This record gives sequence, C-alpha cells and structure tokens, in this order.
Amino acid sequence: MIAVQFLGVIIIGYLLGSIPFGVIIGKLVRGIDVREYGSGSMGMTNVMRTVGAKAGLIVLFADLLKGSGAVALAWLIFYSAPDSTVYWGQMAGGAAAVIGHSWPVYIGFRGGRGISTAFGAIMVISWPIGLICLATFLLMVAIFRYISLGSILAAIALVIAMAIFVVYDLEPFAYLAFTFVVAPIVIFRHRANIKRLLSKTEPKIGQRVKVK
Repeated sequence: MIAVQFLGVIIIGYLLGSIPFGVIIGKLVRGIDVREYGSGSMGMTNVMRTVGAKAGLIVLFADLLKGSGAVALAWLIFYSAPDSTVYWGQMAGGAAAVIGHSWPVYIGFRGGRGISTAFGAIMVISWPIGLICLATFLLMVAIFRYISLGSILAAIALVIAMAIFVVYDLEPFAYLAFTFVVAPIVIFRHRANIKRLLSKTEPKIGQRVKVK
C-alpha cells in the first residue's frame, strides 16, 4: 500500500509540475510560445521579458503553487503514516513537481528552470530554509542584477542550509535528499545561462526581449 501511495504522489506531483503556465499565458496574452524567445524558458523571468511584468507575476504565482501543492497533497496522502514516511512522501512529491516543470510531458518535455516550483515546495517543507534561499536570491540579484545568478546561488544555499539543519537535527534527512535532487536540476537547467554569464551576454533584470 505504501509503495502505491508513493507512486501516486510521484505521478501526481509530476503531472502537476508539468502544467505549462508560462506557455499558456504567453499564448493567451501575446499568441506566442515564450520558449521560442529570450532564454527559451517558460518560467517567470522569460515571461516577464517577452510578455510583460503582470504576466510574469501570474506565472510566478502559478509555478509556486505547483511545488507547494505537490508537497501539500503528499502530506494529505500520508498524514496518518509515521513521520518518516510523511517526510519522504513530501520529498517525492516536491521533487516530482520540479522534474515535471523542467521536463513537462504536455509540451514535449521543454520546460522551465524549476526555481519557482522548487521554492514553492521548500516553503511548505521548511519555511526557514525557504526564507534563507529567498534572502540569498534577493541579495545576489540586488548586487549583480542577474536573476539567473541569484537562482543558481539560491539553489546552492538550499543544499548548504538544509545540510546544516539536518546535522543539528532541525530537519529530517529526507528533506536533505530533496535538495540533492532539486538543486542539481536547477543548476543543470541554467547551463545556458551560465555560459552567457561567463561570456557577459546574459540579460540583466529589467531588460525586455523583442517579440515579432
């Protein structure tokens, strides 16, 4: 029974994470596939640059809900199980949502970078860690003006902060396992951004992308 529940959590989390809100909003507002412009992502940043700030904020909120919703659903499914099972269920649901956002089944597995969905998940899993990641992101963006750099460093901060919390028994090991899955995905999905950062061609915050 537990194995079936875990499988269900993973499938639901993946399908929820796969909902391409960025592509949907781009089609509705501008009649475009945002993945064909800018960074090629369907995430909040590229939507803001190609469609507009309001559209980007809508996508941000929707992508956050995908991660938080997957973790919340996992808790509902395992709420009567031992705590350790609940923790691993949340880890599985949240990680599956990030994978779904990054490689969505509905649109040919071309998705986003995963950072918003991951943040939504971590805020339900451990809001103190989530706030640490948010502070890292905001500080780096304020200093360097690159959203991609802030996202990458926030992913690294996620692993480091969670490892410290686990060592001091403030969080369960299952949550650290979540970071081991999610942070590499986020960084890997930013590989094109990393190349542009190194070549100094990465757009800074506030720059728009021309759409025909």
